[in-house]
Amino acid sequence: MKVTAFVGSARKKHTYHASEQFLKNLQLLGDIEYEIVPLSDYNLQACKGCKLCTDKGEEFCPLNDDRDKLIEKMKNSDGVIFASPNYFFQVSAFMKLFLDRLGFFGHRPLFFGKTFTCIVSQGIHGGKDIVKYFNFIGGALGFNVVKGCHITTLEPMTEKGQNKIDKIINKQSKQFYSTLVKKEYPVPSLPKLIIFRMSRTSMKTMLNEKYKDYTYFKEKGWFESDYYYPVKLNLFKKITGIFFDKIAIKMANRR
Repeated sequence: MKVTAFVGSARKKHTYHASEQFLKNLQLLGDIEYEIVPLSDYNLQACKGCKLCTDKGEEFCPLNDDRDKLIEKMKNSDGVIFASPNYFFQVSAFMKLFLDRLGFFGHRPLFFGKTFTCIVSQGIHGGKDIVKYFNFIGGALGFNVVKGCHITTLEPMTEKGQNKIDKIINKQSKQFYSTLVKKEYPVPSLPKLIIFRMSRTSMKTMLNEKYKDYTYFKEKGWFESDYYYPVKLNLFKKITGIFFDKIAIKMANRR
C-alpha cells in the first residue's frame, strides 16, 4: 500500500520529521511504501475564486501550476496525510494554497475507501483547532478520517518534550494503519447522510447538464442512490433520507 504525506512547511524540521517518523512507524506495522511531498517544492498559485472548477470542471481552471501533479499523487495513494505547522493559528500558506486548489472536491468528493489523517505542529497552542479543520476537510474530500494529532515543538526541545511527541506519533500511526488496512466504506452518520441527500437533491432540482456537479452526480448514479457508495441503511436512516430529499425539493422550489 502507498501512503503520501503532504507537508506544508519549507523547513525540514518538526513538521517534516514528525511526518517521517509517522511513515516509518507504518512500515514497521506492515508492507507500506511512502512518499513525503514538501508543498514548497511545487508551484501552487493562489485560487482566484472564478468558480470555473466548480461550475464547468477543474480542467477549465485558468491557473497553470502543479495542482494536477499533486492530485495524481493523492489518487495513487491508499492513505494521505496533511501535515502543517501552526502559522498564526492556521495552516501554513503553502498548505492553504494547496487546500484552496482542491476546493472542487468538496462539491465532487472522490477519495472514498482511502484513509486520511493530519499532523499539526505548534509552538504553544492553537493546533487543536487546526486539527479539527483538517478533519473536516478530509471528510469533505471523501476520506475515511482518522482523527488527527497536534504536537508541541517549542524550542529548545527537551527530552521530555520529544518523548511526548514520540508517544503521540506512535499512537496515531497505529490508529491510521488499522483503518488503512480495512479499506472500509462505513455506514454514514446521520448528519453525513442528511448533507448528502440535501445537496444531491438540490443539485438535481436546481442544476442541469451545463454544470459539472450535475453531470458528475448523474454519471456516478448519486441522484438515485442512498449514499455516495453502496451501503446498507437501517429503516430509520432510509426514512430520514427520503424525508430530507423532500425538504430539499421544497427549498429549491421556493427560490
